[in-house]
Amino acid sequence: MVDLLLEVLLWSFYLLSLVLHLLEGLKKAISIALNLNSSSSVSPLSLYLSWVGSLASRIQSIYRHTQGQSWNVKSRVIYQHGEENYEAKNLARIMSCQEDNGSNNMVKEKHEDQKGVHEILQNSQEKSGFAGNRGSAINIKLRMRPAKLSVPDCCPRLEFIEMGLKKLKEDKKEFEVEGRDFCLASKKGAGKEFMEDGHREMIDIMGDPKQAFFAVIDGHGGCAAAEYVAENLGINIMKELQHVGEDQVHQLEQAIRQGYSVTDKAFLSQGVSSGACAASVLLKDGELHVANVGDCRVVLSKKGVAHMLTKDHRLSSEDERFRIENTGGFVQHCRNGVWRLQGSLSVSRAIGDQHLKEWVISEPEIKKIRLTSDCEFLVVASDGLWDKVEDQEAVNVVLRENDSLKSCKKLVNMSSSRGSMDDITVMVINLQNFFATDHL
Repeated sequence: MVDLLLEVLLWSFYLLSLVLHLLEGLKKAISIALNLNSSSSVSPLSLYLSWVGSLASRIQSIYRHTQGQSWNVKSRVIYQHGEENYEAKNLARIMSCQEDNGSNNMVKEKHEDQKGVHEILQNSQEKSGFAGNRGSAINIKLRMRPAKLSVPDCCPRLEFIEMGLKKLKEDKKEFEVEGRDFCLASKKGAGKEFMEDGHREMIDIMGDPKQAFFAVIDGHGGCAAAEYVAENLGINIMKELQHVGEDQVHQLEQAIRQGYSVTDKAFLSQGVSSGACAASVLLKDGELHVANVGDCRVVLSKKGVAHMLTKDHRLSSEDERFRIENTGGFVQHCRNGVWRLQGSLSVSRAIGDQHLKEWVISEPEIKKIRLTSDCEFLVVASDGLWDKVEDQEAVNVVLRENDSLKSCKKLVNMSSSRGSMDDITVMVINLQNFFATDHL
């Protein structure tokens, strides 16, 4: 209020001074006109224009002086309240724009831009009266923002690696394998980034064409466990079999168990949390040894009739659920009708699963069968098939097609067309060449 009253008084004083100057000027003009004689070298018009020019200069000077007083009063009031003036805001905005526009240039160009900003700041301060003594009273600090980090849009080497990984994923989306006495087809689940199924085939073991090992693996929580089991399970079982004599049947079964156990412990030592179900088939001396952990399944076709040789280790099984609950595990029946351990895993046996190893065991169930002439073939597959296709239905497809590879692909497509979103792996093993010599 005091500032406003002071400003009104100043304006009143300047207006009164202006009127007095006008009257004084008018008096001088009249005096000049009266005393002017006709012999004067200066015309009355020139004198009049000169007087008007000086009067205008005086008025302009008074106006500038008034504006300067008003600006100084306002600027003091603004900075007493800790605000910024319009000039300072403009300078900050100019600086920000120049830094943004120059962030993608070289370092030298950035220094030149910043030098130009400082020059603009100095010139603007001089114009607005901030330089010299007044500039010391009003201290404006403009912070320079750090230059932006410029990252290239593409790296040729990285792009090459990504293309290679993409190609690898595409190659693994769907594939078939055809070998002597077996065929396999596999398809990655819809929407999955990586194939988590695996497989392994070992034929002519110890140079014997009647000895072979086959396995289908279904990983969960990543593909690490499935890849490790596919690579090592058969080898570990073969190592254990070297210590088994010809007539030691029970030792052979123990060798298979030990092979599963060694594989599990070795994978757990890597500290990876994923896991894998597995179903394996060992053909030796005219006998069929089937083992599994989890819900991969082996089905035998005997005279066209399906015989399930494995047991699904799922939490819907009462004895598996009872075993887990007796050791302190928590089994929950989820909304979709699936029983799950600790609210996550749906199988009770697997290789890996370090975080649930207290309850998820790697001990397989093993079954031995003597091969006879009515044993036709085996269908070994992950649960991606068995969740949508019945055992007998799968056997019928193989019998009808009379081509192992075509039947594998047809079973994969059948499960997929029925809505399976899981990875699907199907293997068909022909048994005619594995009968014992004395049986023939």
